Amino acid sequence: MAPGGRAGVTGRDGGAALEPLPGSPVVILVRPQLADNIGAASRSMANGGLFHLRLVAPRDGWPQERAWRMASGADRILDAATVHATVADAVADLHRVFATCPRPRHIIKPVLTARAAATELHEAASRALRCGILFGPERAGLDSDDMAHADTWVRYPLNPEFDSLNLAQAVMVMAYEWWTEADPTPPRGLQTNETEVATKAELEGFLEHLVDQLDACGFLRNAPKRPGMIRNIRHLFQRGEVTKQELRTLHGIVTGLALGRRRLGRLEPESPNPDL
Repeated sequence: MAPGGRAGVTGRDGGAALEPLPGSPVVILVRPQLADNIGAASRSMANGGLFHLRLVAPRDGWPQERAWRMASGADRILDAATVHATVADAVADLHRVFATCPRPRHIIKPVLTARAAATELHEAASRALRCGILFGPERAGLDSDDMAHADTWVRYPLNPEFDSLNLAQAVMVMAYEWWTEADPTPPRGLQTNETEVATKAELEGFLEHLVDQLDACGFLRNAPKRPGMIRNIRHLFQRGEVTKQELRTLHGIVTGLALGRRRLGRLEPESPNPDL
């Protein structure tokens, strides 16, 4: 069982095995140095829908209690993690192996961005090919012998003046791209809560109300400038997706201003627009 007696999906006591998610690649941490980083990496994996973790020769052995403390609830990933003596053993049952590559190597091999790699991983999964992604030790990354087990390298296009990531961050980038590759969330949305976007007819009704009151208070009294001023007002409100609730509020504001003007008997303000 996991350290501290946690009940997990699987554990050292031979509990039930973690059911594999269809096609999701295996994350392989090669010679990880700190249990904290293993736990943080598992948290990143869970965010991106990656639940298969393999550890190659972890420096301090396995399991380590601190990993579970850093996992923030991603216990089942750590509970089901397997330990391997070599990279060759960790990738033996896989069909495709990707390796994160922080620095160019003098070897001819495909190099993909994380986004392109996610696309290839999904394509491979659609053909029932098992895939894995190698991540190197915190201090120096994967060495040449590690990289020799990969058929594809992955390099993140980051700031060339500073492209240093910790282990969990490196895993998070790949997990994010894996998840978003198949995620249906539209790239842009509008949170409207209990209201909805107003129709053009509803917006037109408000604009007529507004222009009527602007005429009444004398704001549009300069006849030559009036058409252009009205167009500018229209452009202002047409730019965004105004909601029905916002229009009701704007109607109330205009009505309140008109009623207040009538109560004070100021049908003509002293200087509604100093520029006119």
